[in-house]
Amino acid sequence: MTQEKWGQLRERLLKTVGKNNYTTWIEPLKFQELEDGVAVFSVPTNFMGNYVSQNFADLILYELNTSGEDVRRLAFRVAANSPVRPTMIATEEEAEQEVSIAAPAASPALSNTPLDALQTAPLDKRFTFERFVVGKPNELAHAAARRVSEGGPVTFNPLVLYGGVGLGKTHLMHAIAWELRERQPDLNVLYLSAEQFMYRFVQALRERRMMDFKHLFRSVDVLMVDDVQFIAGKDSTQEEFFHTFNALVDQNKQIIISADRAPGEIKDLEDRVKSRLQCGLVVDLHPTDYELRLGILQNKVQQHSATYPDLKIRDGVLEFLAHRISTNVRVLEGALTRLFAFASLVGREIDMELTQDCLADVLRASERKITVEEIQRKVSEYYNIRLSDIIGPKRVRSYARPRQIAMYLCKQLTSRSLPEIGRRFGGRDHTTVMHGVRRIEELKLTDGQIAEDVEMLRRALEA
Repeated sequence: MTQEKWGQLRERLLKTVGKNNYTTWIEPLKFQELEDGVAVFSVPTNFMGNYVSQNFADLILYELNTSGEDVRRLAFRVAANSPVRPTMIATEEEAEQEVSIAAPAASPALSNTPLDALQTAPLDKRFTFERFVVGKPNELAHAAARRVSEGGPVTFNPLVLYGGVGLGKTHLMHAIAWELRERQPDLNVLYLSAEQFMYRFVQALRERRMMDFKHLFRSVDVLMVDDVQFIAGKDSTQEEFFHTFNALVDQNKQIIISADRAPGEIKDLEDRVKSRLQCGLVVDLHPTDYELRLGILQNKVQQHSATYPDLKIRDGVLEFLAHRISTNVRVLEGALTRLFAFASLVGREIDMELTQDCLADVLRASERKITVEEIQRKVSEYYNIRLSDIIGPKRVRSYARPRQIAMYLCKQLTSRSLPEIGRRFGGRDHTTVMHGVRRIEELKLTDGQIAEDVEMLRRALEA
């Protein structure tokens, strides 16, 4: 095998493993020779040779053999002239050591593997529709998930659920799968993460079973892929996902996807994949508001009461937690679980004093300080005006209303006094700030657009 051919193979490996893995583990490999079925590579350190042999050797073997080379195993040798880092000194024995791996033996076909065997992350029995607390930020996502879970004719394909960490995407995905299996037990419902999809794809590549892989994934009735942003930057996996997606849509099979952001905002995701994901119903799970967080806590208290029937929780505790822990529902639920366990161990009722003692670290971590400058910047971006116009003296309506909204948010979300806020808005008097705050309070009751703008900005700032 020539160096030129190895260079071509590295380009294919880049597309499969992604840029970060390629730069760290594949690019440093130097091809030396191919003799008697053994491809020898030099590596900078023995550690790198071991890591590559364990994690990428099967894939390299596959690429070498599909390119026409007869390779049975790989060998990695530490180069004699490799620079030695002070923290990783190589001995003479290590420099001569070879790390080798034989070509994999034939494995049973994927088509003989039960479909459930691919579901490497089992469905969580807690994640059902009955336990999903619905509020304004997630009501559309919940309604769409409910519709899909009913089975029947496919009305929108795919359904894409996206949002930040701890907002309920995975809960809804599991709930859909549970409901479909209960309604139609014979339905082939496949739920897996995008990482598991990639793992199965690479496994099929190195074991030369791509036809089995294609048959298996394209014969399901419902395909559910969680955290699809994981395949961004992995070109070969994206290509196979694209073809799988098209094949299932052509058969009118339902596809349900989740991601941490909108498809169009996922960096390094191919345009054709983005386009396919955007052709169905794309639903955003907004950051939780106070009412929804309180509802989640009340629901969780009912569940904990079965385990701790004698524990009492004082008035105001749930409201305090819903206000203070605002960014992540998982952290919120975990805090309540810890609170119940601690109160049970020490034999005390759950009051404000115990809550603050038990959750001191969680409360400190959740105490994000929102600044006046941050609010001014966010409001100017939202209304597409310059920051100088928010602070400046111009009183035209297109600047005055956003300025009043910014003042209102400063009063609500920061501890700054009215005179301090006024100084940050071009040296205005505190009475001007007071007027602006009152005006927005009045408009929220009569102007739906103003109320929506204020709510969206508040969520964005608290997220």
